Amino acid sequence: MQPGGDSQTQVQSQLQAQLQPHGTMQGYDPAAFFCEMMRPGQPQHPTLTLLLSRLSALPIDSLRRRSAAAERDLLERGITFTVYSDATAIDRILPFDLIPRVITPAEWNQIETGVVQRVRALNMFLHDVYHDRKILADKIIPAELVLKNAGYCQAMVGFDVPFNTYVHVCGIDIVRDETGTFRVLEDNARTPSGVAYVVENRHMSLRVMSDLMTSLRVRGVDEYGLRLHNAMAEIAPPGVDDPQVVVLSPGIFNSAYFEHVFLAREMGVPLVEGRDLCVDGGKVWMRTTCGLAQVHTIYRRISDDFLDPEAFDPGSTLGVRGLIEAWRRGAVAIANAVGTGVADDKAIYAYMPRIIRYYLSEDAILPNVETRICCEPDALAYTLEHLHELVVKPVAESGGYGLLVGPHASRQELETFRSLLKAEPSNYISQPTLKLSVSPTLCDDGVRPRHIDLRPFAVTGKDTWVLPGGLTRVALRAGTLVVNSSQGGGSKDTWVLA
Repeated sequence: MQPGGDSQTQVQSQLQAQLQPHGTMQGYDPAAFFCEMMRPGQPQHPTLTLLLSRLSALPIDSLRRRSAAAERDLLERGITFTVYSDATAIDRILPFDLIPRVITPAEWNQIETGVVQRVRALNMFLHDVYHDRKILADKIIPAELVLKNAGYCQAMVGFDVPFNTYVHVCGIDIVRDETGTFRVLEDNARTPSGVAYVVENRHMSLRVMSDLMTSLRVRGVDEYGLRLHNAMAEIAPPGVDDPQVVVLSPGIFNSAYFEHVFLAREMGVPLVEGRDLCVDGGKVWMRTTCGLAQVHTIYRRISDDFLDPEAFDPGSTLGVRGLIEAWRRGAVAIANAVGTGVADDKAIYAYMPRIIRYYLSEDAILPNVETRICCEPDALAYTLEHLHELVVKPVAESGGYGLLVGPHASRQELETFRSLLKAEPSNYISQPTLKLSVSPTLCDDGVRPRHIDLRPFAVTGKDTWVLPGGLTRVALRAGTLVVNSSQGGGSKDTWVLA
């Protein structure tokens, strides 16, 4: 799959020659990075060729006007997220880039089957570590890495969940390297966010870029709410014909509150906070204007620690007292299950190829990025020696916080991180700095290559369904590899071709 340097340059030169020099794509140069639009070393897909032609014919001023219209629309409709670390601008729109990321049917088949395989293995792993612990007894994973993990929940030991499904909604972060190979960067098995932007980005594309999509067969994304509601209904307590599903949110100040509203609307169910629910007679009830109504399934967007002050943090005012006991008695279902955090820990991630092989007797369809666990002496030594070349991440953080990108770090930053590693090596993993693929992106100086990733969303009840596409995040600043919205990234519409 890896093209030779000369052939890659030749293919790109030929493609550049096809573009109108006065068009939007003038000056676009992906250099040595794999470009999702040009596909160096691969046969050009006719839809991509057509899309390039349409983009090239589009005046840059027209693209900028459309981008401004999209930004106004996002603000007016309140499609925002919260940045807690910025006291000057709490609510922001997620910057939307108009130029879509396109995935061919063959590529999507690999991504979809790889995600389904991974979700299946994650659920089997969680059932095992909360029951027989065979994978620990067979020493596939060090026991202390699981049992002493901050995400491991003792209350889940021996507790059965419907269909042995713990991870009902999973967001798996996928990148593409310079050879065009898809690799999993991270598993998000607790409360993954971002699916609302997948759907809203498509609506935005249809509003401001409909001419770009004319006659193209792109798979729809509007089915997500129905699929999620069906999965939530499937896990409801037995004997309930029309289960009441709710979305449980921490409230308006949560960074993903817009998404909580979106999900409740898409499923056609109430959005509630902890104060709206109570446990009485061993069952969960929702306060309504007509009195109490029983709740059968809770899609929760609250972290484990705050879910029930009786079972976890006694100071929490976000959750529902007695909820975990009602769950354990079978009176209500909770998605995602408590304790799934142990499965998306970055140290456990390093063992995922072995986990897949152990439970499924298969190789991973989507390979990992090479990962070293710094609690292992050899891995720590290598990481310290090559710190300036590596990306180093804390195992329990998310959102791009607390990581070091060695090639872009100052000498002082490297020395500070070296001290952190030596003081608490078990808190870190290290990975090589990947040459992430790029996609044409509208920037201040024209259309330029910017690094992207992809977060497909899988919904699991009895079976697993994957939303065709996913959240394509884009690093809007030149040279940066960090795509997270909290770190200044934006998003693109993701077109999966039918």
